Amino acid sequence: MTTEQAPAAAKVDLKLEVVVIPAADVDRAKRFYQDLGWRLDADFVRPDGSRAVQLTPPGSPTSIHLGSGAGLPRFLIVNDIERARAELIARGADVSEVFHRGAEGRIKGPDPERPSYGSLATFNDPDGNVWLLQQVTQRLPGRVDGNSTTFNSSADLAAALRRAAAAHGEHEKRTGGHDANWPDWYAEYIVREQAGKPLPE
Repeated sequence: MTTEQAPAAAKVDLKLEVVVIPAADVDRAKRFYQDLGWRLDADFVRPDGSRAVQLTPPGSPTSIHLGSGAGLPRFLIVNDIERARAELIARGADVSEVFHRGAEGRIKGPDPERPSYGSLATFNDPDGNVWLLQQVTQRLPGRVDGNSTTFNSSADLAAALRRAAAAHGEHEKRTGGHDANWPDWYAEYIVREQAGKPLPE
């Protein structure tokens, strides 16, 4: 492949977040991985009645979900699901419309409240492997070490700065004027957002 034939670098980060592992007995599998020292991140029932069990190997940025059935997805997290969807479509992927989950299953469109983990889209590769895009801007507590803030790309950092800028604009409206300490406020906002901690007002 020549330089002219090579596709341009992606503009949106797609981070491998979760791989679903088939499990005939979820509780047995959960005990097995916990006995290996893997951190239990979540064990709850979704609004549609399905169970979500997530564990993370020590030191790993990627987790597993325990699941059953065919077509188990791999999860990719993105800062902006609409931009990620548009870029993947431009590169030839057949990406679903953005949706969110409710008691009745999939609901068309992004989650109206725009929470992290709420807006989704899917696509398949040529072999039928399912990929699920999930918009995440603020991580759940415990998923990221609060003492270690990192960004994998300038696009990822730029997206965090844009969210901090928007939040800081609201902060200045509430406080009634220019905040001379805005760099400290931005830094605190970005660190807390990444670690899943309460955001500054």
